[in-house]
Amino acid sequence: MSRLKKFIDRADIRRFRFWVQLSAFILFVYGGYLSIDLGREMPVFICGYDQEAAGMCYFMPLQHQLARDWERLFSAAGLGVLSAFAIFLLWFIIFNKAWCGYICPLGTMQDWITLLRKKIGVAYSNYTQSQYSSLKKIKYIFLAIVIIFPLLMGAGLFGGEWRAAFCKMCPGRLITPMFVGDFSQWSIDFSSNTAIFLTAFGIAFTILFIVGSFVKKRFFCFYCPMSAMHYIFSPFSILRLKKEGDKCTKCGDCYRVCDMQIFDIADDVVSKNILRDDCILCLKCIAACPEEDALHLDIVNMALFRSTKDGFAKRMGVDKERE
Repeated sequence: MSRLKKFIDRADIRRFRFWVQLSAFILFVYGGYLSIDLGREMPVFICGYDQEAAGMCYFMPLQHQLARDWERLFSAAGLGVLSAFAIFLLWFIIFNKAWCGYICPLGTMQDWITLLRKKIGVAYSNYTQSQYSSLKKIKYIFLAIVIIFPLLMGAGLFGGEWRAAFCKMCPGRLITPMFVGDFSQWSIDFSSNTAIFLTAFGIAFTILFIVGSFVKKRFFCFYCPMSAMHYIFSPFSILRLKKEGDKCTKCGDCYRVCDMQIFDIADDVVSKNILRDDCILCLKCIAACPEEDALHLDIVNMALFRSTKDGFAKRMGVDKERE
């Protein structure tokens, strides 16, 4: 067991993550060709507009369910909403926000764009801490759209065009079907003013997604409502990112490798649970930490991957060889 732990702690997390992301992308985007169906409650952006996807983002069925008239929604029929949510939660509590860092197709695409940016020498930018604090709230506005707009429609305050309003605005609707040769979503629906607004916003947001990912690591993740929903339920997950503050020297290495600019990962030496709402649980912070057991990933309070001096030294050697 000690040999296995040492092997894991010395692992090249970047290589491991690359292959997991690639495998997950192929599975979820093309799984339909093999008749793989993982359900409609997936905690990542696997878009229902991709006809060959192996599952579906939970937000699409959730919006349709919440848009039912209130008399039906708050009756025995509403148990279907709860059962679907239970399946979503079951998927989530196993992997926590690692769904973002390892599984989500939109997250993987952003990492690929970052690799391309590095190859062609495009400089990237960082948010200031004040910008970061302000912009990160946008994800909760989008989450409110996911939940509140369908409820208002069910109450008769919004028309049927607002059903699944966020899906019409989401970059996933336009991008993921492209990988199976479907470009039909790149069009504006002129059937009504509402449809024009939602589909035009979706195209503009998708262009911003692509351009933004060239200049900012994980650009869309700062505004992702799924990330916001993840954080709300993260205390129920069996997978946790922990920090031993007394072992931290505030060297800042973890912050420097953090794609999401989470300042607390380096600065907070009080909190035991260091996972924050923008964290994608990529584990780059653990891999970059030179202190013994200062950061660790736990599953049911058992360390699964830890920062170690030995692991840090090995990874630094690997990184230098790559350079």
